[in-house]
Amino acid sequence: MLDTSHPSLNFWTIDTRNYPRIGNIHRHHPALDRLIPHNAAIEVLAGGFYWTEGPIWVRDGEYLLFSDIPRNATLRWKEGEGVSIFLQPSGYTGPGNYGKEPGANGMTLDARGQLVCCEHGDRRLSVLTQGGGKRTLTDSYQGRRFNSPNDCVYKSNGDLYFTDPAYGLPEQFEDPRRELDFCGVYRYGRDGVTTLLTAELSRPNGLAFSPDERILYVSNSDPERAVWMQYSVQPNGTIADGRVFYDATPNVSALPGLPDGFKLDIEGNIFATGPGGVYVFNPSGELLGRLETGEATSNCAWGDDGSSLFICSDMYLLRIRTSTRGQLC
Repeated sequence: MLDTSHPSLNFWTIDTRNYPRIGNIHRHHPALDRLIPHNAAIEVLAGGFYWTEGPIWVRDGEYLLFSDIPRNATLRWKEGEGVSIFLQPSGYTGPGNYGKEPGANGMTLDARGQLVCCEHGDRRLSVLTQGGGKRTLTDSYQGRRFNSPNDCVYKSNGDLYFTDPAYGLPEQFEDPRRELDFCGVYRYGRDGVTTLLTAELSRPNGLAFSPDERILYVSNSDPERAVWMQYSVQPNGTIADGRVFYDATPNVSALPGLPDGFKLDIEGNIFATGPGGVYVFNPSGELLGRLETGEATSNCAWGDDGSSLFICSDMYLLRIRTSTRGQLC
């Protein structure tokens, strides 16, 4: 049964392979040509959403899941079928309304292919079990509830890393329901223990590992310090030596959006949503180019055979075909 306490689901889909195009590709460095072909275009797959987020490709079924956070819904897109409701409510299951962003945000798949969600409203990380309902993985640190888990990524050993800003609370950073006076980056270990990795970022958001898992990248979606950080991953799974990978603060006033979700390709190039669209960096932090959507852009994910980059950008679900490949879950 649909949750009618949140905005109605009046999205639109395009069930054709002749998708409209949006934005443009800004090429800063010739090396981008090896990753993004010259005839590539940003395709509009569907629209009419409130705020899209958290895309994840499901290989078993060949479809994409993504969030519409204000509508408290997880949606499903499949080639030739368009968009349908996968799960609603997705993040807040209590009575009445819960602010402007109650739904699930970032999502990933565990080793069994089960959907793991960062839930704003219920302030937890959950897993949608096979043949059953949701189970809470973690919802607190040292007895205090999280703010609103935002994005998550698995390390190959099964540890789950995630961020916890306050965007999902009804009054966000000034909400009286806050029980933690910081925004953390955490690890939920295979042993069931939640460990705080760092509290140094004002608004930690997206995160991802380098292909060799020696570096953890984390975005900070603070307009006063709009940066991507990189940390050395220690043998025990903690992180150290935090340093700025790229600073986009000068672009915030001129371009829509902030550093948000991102993914890496198999060579370690970073495709990161930020002011103006999706930034493409090489592993050294050199900006190769930007996929300019014209909208505030929240997250992206590899799909199809690993060479398609799906992009969540404000009201749109987008896609661009690349010459590189990313790791599928």
